[in-house]
Parts: sequence; structure tokens; C-alpha cells
Amino acid sequence: MSHLSYSPPLGLKNGLAMTFYTALAAGRNWEKTIPEPEPSYQEQIFVGAKGVPIFGIVAIPENPRGTIVGTYGITGSLENQWFLRLLGRKAFAQGYAIAFFDWRAHGKTAELSPTLTADGLYEGEDFVRIAAQAKALGCPAPFWFTGYSLGGQLALWAVKSATAIASWGADLGLQDSEIGGGAVICPTLESTRSLKYLVKDQWGRYLEKAIARQLKKLALQIHQYHPESIDPAAIERANSIWTFDQELVIERLGFASVEEYYQASSALYQLPHLQKPTLILYAVDDPMFDPTLVPDLQAACAKNSAIDLVLTAHGGHVGYISSKACQRQVKDTDPWWAWNRVLEWIAQRHCQMQAEHQPLYRH
Repeated sequence: MSHLSYSPPLGLKNGLAMTFYTALAAGRNWEKTIPEPEPSYQEQIFVGAKGVPIFGIVAIPENPRGTIVGTYGITGSLENQWFLRLLGRKAFAQGYAIAFFDWRAHGKTAELSPTLTADGLYEGEDFVRIAAQAKALGCPAPFWFTGYSLGGQLALWAVKSATAIASWGADLGLQDSEIGGGAVICPTLESTRSLKYLVKDQWGRYLEKAIARQLKKLALQIHQYHPESIDPAAIERANSIWTFDQELVIERLGFASVEEYYQASSALYQLPHLQKPTLILYAVDDPMFDPTLVPDLQAACAKNSAIDLVLTAHGGHVGYISSKACQRQVKDTDPWWAWNRVLEWIAQRHCQMQAEHQPLYRH
């Protein structure tokens, strides 16, 4: 990448401040920060791993240069995840087809199916299957997988799943060579360590409880749509992220404990197995994750040439709002540094594919 430097506005140099500002304030006026209009999305019901129906939206520009498949973090829906819709506007304006989706147990997907989350164990295959179905709708290769926070973990699992597509997805009509890779922002890497770290101080406990309330609301909505699928008493007991997974998730997936589930689904341990080009943007001051994960992330990425790790001192959790000076330095026209780097990286990788004489990617 040609531009790796990042600096936040003076008041957002603290990771917690950046995180709260992005979560609570930035979403109010983001549309005023960019000129790109909302694409004309078409609703689509995809079929994911094990036949789970997944709600998505698709937009295809004229002469598309590739397709971005993406989803969001631990809570929310396509209707309110403005950070993902921001990417949609920018990517569509640059000529990319878009396939975004409500992942398992979220948004309109929760209306279609009572299937709960699996933190990547099935969602990685969901990404690939959605790419194959998007191709049938006219979305062209190469396909790029993206997400942020827990959605970043899911996208990393998608890159891993793509590696073995020949063995499990021969009937999809999608070739390994049609999958470009993945690009993620502040991905969840190891949930056990990070959850224990998060609840050590007052602000961390506040963040954890806020997420847990949203998860509980998610479970109640699923119960409303599918009354026989979830025990209301279990929902009542799910008062933290940990107990949500303990009460509602692990038994369905066959795990004996939350620790075992997190060990199996954690993205950190999948990094050595990624074979597609992968960009990871990660902030050292991210208040959601255990700082001891940073050296582990660096070590894992250093051993895998397929991964481009961009580690920054600042940025918070899925923040990366840039200062005016930073915008001038990297020639950005808006403050959305992370998505600008993601799109820049995808464009560079696309050029490399063309240079390697792969006519499949010439549009």
C-alpha cells in the first residue's frame, strides 16, 4: 500500500474516546462527509452453509470491476449499520458490485431462520456461498470478503474457507481463482482473552453490558419470530456476552464449554492457514481487545506472506477517523481512513492479478 500513516484528530487520540465517538456520534452525520449516493440495492435471499437462508442486498454498477461481499460486527442489522453502508457507497462509486448480508441471527436473516451465530465456524462458508450466488446474479470476480470487529473474524474465516472450496464447494460454480481475498478492520481475534480483559475496568464493563443488552434483544427477536426455537428462561439468564454463548449457542454447536467454543472459532489460530491475500487493519489502542494479542498477531502475520498487517498506534475499535492533516497527507477526500485503505489495497491487488495475466479479472 502506498499510504500507511494514520493520525486521528487531537481529541480522539485515546482509543476509548475514538471508540465512543464512532459508536455514539459519528453515525449521525456520516452521510454529509462523502459525496457518493446510496446504490440502488436489490433485496436477495441467499442460501448459506447447511441450507440456512440469509438476507442480503445486492447492487451492480455498469462495467463492474469486481465484487465486495461484506457484513458487520457482533450486533446490528443492514438497516442500522451505517459503517458498512458507508463502504457500500464508496465501493460502488469506484466500480465494485456489492453483496452485503445480515449474518446468522441478525436483522432480516433472524426472521428467516432461528439458526444462531457460530462466530465463523459456518459463517466463513456463508460468505463463499453468497459470493457464488452473487456471481449467478451478475456480480463479477474477483470476490473480496470484508467485515469489521466480529464481522472481521467472520471474513477471515471466509478466506480460510475459500482455500478448500474445491473439496466442499465443487457444485457452487465458483472457482478458487475467482476469490481475490479479504480485508478486515479491527477483527476479533481471541474472544476468551479479550472478554476477560474487557470487564476489568468500569468503561470496559459498560461496553460489555451494552453489547450484552443488544444480544439479549437479538435473542428475544428470534424468539418472537420462532417461538419454539429458544427457551425464554435461557434468554433471561443471558446477561453477558459469555452467558449468551453459554446459554444459547454452545450446546447447539456441540461444545462443552464457552472456552472450547472460543478456542475453535477464534480467528487468531486461523491466520497461519490463510492462502489468499488478506489485509488486516488493527489499532494498538483498541479498548475492546486484550493488548497481549498484538504481539501474537504480529508473529502470526510475519510467518504468512499472504497477510498484509497494518498496525497503527491509534484508531480505537472500528474508528480510524482521520485528522485533516492525515487526509492531506494520504490524499483522502474524507475522514474514513480505514475504508479508504481497504479499497486502495483491493485496487492494488486487482492490478497485480491483471499483471499476472489472469484474463478472468479483466473487465
